[in-house]
Amino acid sequence: MEASLDTNALWREFKRTGDRALRDRLILTYAPLVKYVAGRLGSGLPAHVEEGDLVSYGLLGLIGAIERFDLGRDIKFETYGIARIKGSIIDELRSMDWVPRSVRSRARDIERAIAQLEGKLHRAPNDEEISAHLGITEEEFQDALLEISRSSIAALDELWSGSGGGDPVALIDTLEDPEAAEPQAAMAQTELREALGEAIARLPEREKLVVTLYYYEELTLREIGEVLGVTESRVSQLHTKAILRLKARLAGAASHAPSG
Repeated sequence: MEASLDTNALWREFKRTGDRALRDRLILTYAPLVKYVAGRLGSGLPAHVEEGDLVSYGLLGLIGAIERFDLGRDIKFETYGIARIKGSIIDELRSMDWVPRSVRSRARDIERAIAQLEGKLHRAPNDEEISAHLGITEEEFQDALLEISRSSIAALDELWSGSGGGDPVALIDTLEDPEAAEPQAAMAQTELREALGEAIARLPEREKLVVTLYYYEELTLREIGEVLGVTESRVSQLHTKAILRLKARLAGAASHAPSG
């Protein structure tokens, strides 16, 4: 009889009893989520970061998600679980701090240049304007974007919002799951979600398309390249540039959000 339990019944029984064997069955049921998230994050990381390591970090997130998931919430476990798995992998990568300081510094320089130019021009600056502001050639600017994309997660997953001392929540997840925030940060989440939506809407068309296809349609960078008729590395540059623009715009919104 136990073998025929459907997933909903499995959840109810686990939450009622806390039985470890039932928890392990839920872990097996949702293990493909870990593989999926690790694969997506891994595609943007340097070759020396093993996907197997990402899977093990993500598994910790999955276990935590299963133990903490509230069946009473009007949200699918997959949505909640993916956010937890992603957060667990990114936290572990952050603690390793493997992004070279020079790359981190260059990303901040570009972000700052974009913010300053937007303030002056009241529109999204183009590559030529950003390069000139940084005092480098356009080719050097494109090389910098590639380097950042290779050694940094450079993604919306990194745009954390303050969650009142609770678990960090990625802004991309709050777009899809307004309930993800801790209650005391709900107002800040709403403001940041709106700010992110507006910032995405104001991106140059090709960058907006890359962000939409990657985060909402869940295409890989290679698949987006096929759609746009450009190389995967070109898509990687567009993606990184879009994220740096979004970070520059959201810096202001985040600094005004209450910290709890």
